[in-house]
Amino acid sequence: MKRQITFAIILFSSLGAFAQVTQEDLEKEIKPLTQKVTSLQAENSKLKSEIGTLNSKLSNAYKSIDSLRSQTQENSNAISQTANELGIKIKETGDKNEGKITEVQDSLSKNSLYGIIGVLSAILLSGLLYWLLSRRQQTDKTDFIDQLSKTKSSIEESLVKEFGKQTELMDSQLHLIEQQKTTLQATPNAEPDHSLALKVASEINLIERNINLMDSKTKGLKQLQASVGKLKDNLSANGYEMPELLGKQFHQGMKVIVTSSIPDENLEKGSEIISKILIPQVNYNDKMIQTAQIEVSVGY
Repeated sequence: MKRQITFAIILFSSLGAFAQVTQEDLEKEIKPLTQKVTSLQAENSKLKSEIGTLNSKLSNAYKSIDSLRSQTQENSNAISQTANELGIKIKETGDKNEGKITEVQDSLSKNSLYGIIGVLSAILLSGLLYWLLSRRQQTDKTDFIDQLSKTKSSIEESLVKEFGKQTELMDSQLHLIEQQKTTLQATPNAEPDHSLALKVASEINLIERNINLMDSKTKGLKQLQASVGKLKDNLSANGYEMPELLGKQFHQGMKVIVTSSIPDENLEKGSEIISKILIPQVNYNDKMIQTAQIEVSVGY
């Protein structure tokens, strides 16, 4: 019996010691876990705070994107409206210029007709004077020739004045060509209309052809030549060139149209010289847009 009591006492002592050791070990294990949980809770709170901040920033970003979309749509609408207005203005300018060109071409054609009539009148008058001179061979030929010379000079002066008015009209045409050039710069794909420039070039050639037949001492002739030179310079400034062919040596292969060949005993045999320009050659930006029609004098 005594043994049993002693064994029970030893057993309870052992259990108490085992229970004490187990409690200490548990506390040692639990304490780090508790610290980790506390740390995780702190990090979790920090992450929640950062997520809230990010959500706020994301919301602001969405608002900014919506504002930019609205602004972009407004800009697109404004650009479309501006493009439509610009297209309408360009069309109105083109229609206005076409009307001016038509009006000026009609006026230029009338002046050209008047110039031709003046030249024909001068030729007829010269023929009449020559006939009268033949009928009056017994009269004082010297005085009559002087009178004829004065009449010829008077006719040439009148022609110079008429051609001077014509150059002023052509100068206004060049302003229209400049306006057309400005319009083309606004619409690069549009093809230029060369009709007005070719008309001006033909009128310049006609005036130069008549100048070559006049006396160099004719009153106003130098001013007329200067006006013609200015017109050619203005054409050149707009890209149009009239190459000088009159008096040049003609040779096969030239890009011209020979309308007639006239024998000339004053030229060396076989020599061919361009003696008249019926229609001038015109180049636009170094590219020929009109072929010259010429008359050639041939030596024999």
